[in-house]
Amino acid sequence: MGSSPPPPPSQVREPMSRAVKLAVLVAALGYFVDIYDLILFGVVRKASLADLGVDAASSKAMLAEGERLLNYQMSGLLLGGILWGVIGDKRGRLSVLFGSIILYSLANVANGFVQDLDQYAWLRFIAGIGLAGELGAGITLVSEILRAEGRGWGTTIVATVGICGGVVAALVGGEVHWRTAYFIGGGMGLALLALRVGVRESPMFAVGVAAEKNVRRGDILAIFRSAARLRRYVSVILVGIPIWYAVGILIFFSAEIGKEMGMPVPPVPGRALMWCYAGLAFGDLASGALSQHLRSRRRALAVFLTMTAASIAFYFTFGRQSLTSFYIACTVLGVSTGYWAVFITTAAEQFGINLRATVTTTAPNFVRGAVVPMTLVYKELRGSVGVIEGAIIVGAGAIALGAIGLWQLDETYGKDLEFVEDDPLPPARVAKS
Repeated sequence: MGSSPPPPPSQVREPMSRAVKLAVLVAALGYFVDIYDLILFGVVRKASLADLGVDAASSKAMLAEGERLLNYQMSGLLLGGILWGVIGDKRGRLSVLFGSIILYSLANVANGFVQDLDQYAWLRFIAGIGLAGELGAGITLVSEILRAEGRGWGTTIVATVGICGGVVAALVGGEVHWRTAYFIGGGMGLALLALRVGVRESPMFAVGVAAEKNVRRGDILAIFRSAARLRRYVSVILVGIPIWYAVGILIFFSAEIGKEMGMPVPPVPGRALMWCYAGLAFGDLASGALSQHLRSRRRALAVFLTMTAASIAFYFTFGRQSLTSFYIACTVLGVSTGYWAVFITTAAEQFGINLRATVTTTAPNFVRGAVVPMTLVYKELRGSVGVIEGAIIVGAGAIALGAIGLWQLDETYGKDLEFVEDDPLPPARVAKS
């Protein structure tokens, strides 16, 4: 008796095709809500702080309290990046997708009820922990279920759709009461949970390593036990730092910087964020397409890092001429720093299955968390050399770190991701999904 003939190819590919599309859609929408919440504080910062008792006429008080709450949020991202990354490699990618969105959605809702600054700060910290897991888990999942040649397109879709959440946050935050804006963010996140029910776990993880007893998963210390792994990890993080210098310093504090530029009408941070994130959405689409066209992550990153350096100079020169010029400069800055899609794809491609979620989740959050030391350095420089000069110095340092990271980065375009780190077994392939 012969074995049954294999099913027609359409019967094999079509279910997987639907599963892949759903995973990309859910990852993209999850990142959309993630970015909405992440950026919303920058949009409603002044209105919310004024309602909670900060003197709206004192730019110094507004700036100091805004920096404090931003640092709480970014510190939460740092802690959450480690937490969710380890969970993603130990328990699976889906556990992070569900857990992180529940946490930051509930924190968002709670933000709408805060009554004092301390409550606000701690809820931004908790929201930061929740926000830390969404992107890494989504990109890891999408990277592992797509073919090597098309992987960059999938992650580009996730990043581009997600970045649009920043534009929506700017629009919503500018039109409704700040408490309502937080409620909307929390509601969107909770609604997304229903869509996630149909998403499958990554076969590469579930079949490849989850059942292997002697493969260590989510061991973040493994990154530091190998000089080669540590180099890869640090290089990825350094490449992303200029992105969050632009957002965390130049855009978040655009009102204060614009005032020091001598602009008679200072920029509105929410509008600056909107134009920046509109540029970022276009830039992410362009950088992802460029990396696919060039068949190189490193060359695409080099192009956009060079553009970032030029756009920072453009921001400080052309941007000071008028309010319109400033918002144009914010858009150009967004386009130039829109290489987040390539950055996060490169992070996912650098490491094996048993460390991939850990790296892909922690790396972008360490980049976001780099806003904390950059803000502290900027605060010191602001008092000694001036607001504009301090921002320029921090920016030059961010570009230099990005260039060092790019120089050390390995090319990963088209890399087969079915491998593990520190695999104690003979060098055999992980089972195909």
